[in-house]
Amino acid sequence: MADKPMDTYLNDHLAGSTLGIDLANQIRDRSEGRLRALMETITAEIEEDRETLIELMERMGTTKNPVKHAGAWMTEKASRVKFSGLSSGEPDVGRFMALESLTLGVAGKECMWQALRGVQDRYEPLAAIDLDRLIERARSQLAQLEQERIRAGTDALVGEPAAAR
Repeated sequence: MADKPMDTYLNDHLAGSTLGIDLANQIRDRSEGRLRALMETITAEIEEDRETLIELMERMGTTKNPVKHAGAWMTEKASRVKFSGLSSGEPDVGRFMALESLTLGVAGKECMWQALRGVQDRYEPLAAIDLDRLIERARSQLAQLEQERIRAGTDALVGEPAAAR
């Protein structure tokens, strides 16, 4: 690896993006209506962002870390039980926690794009990436996820869907 701190940082975010895609797919597959449609869009965008990250890593000569990838895969598999509601018997709580976890992951992605923008003048491969667009997309994803997270949290913590209140 040519630049250990950058390689570690990018690999950490690659693992996070793998987990994020899997989590977004879980939420989509367990949802319907408005939330399902939103998750279809967000999942596609997260996949695009992940591809951008992989392309950047290739241009920078960063090797993918298989241990981090395996860790993300194992975490996602374990999360299926928690976020399905099987462990608590509360599917609404599982959906809320899944949305909250995905929201945190997207916030981390926005932080990554901002950090990379801060060092863009020191890494030539970063010049080819429209970091401002990626930051804006992450912010848009966050705003949409936050609305759903609050709605799901209210449903889960009050114990009834908003429509019933």
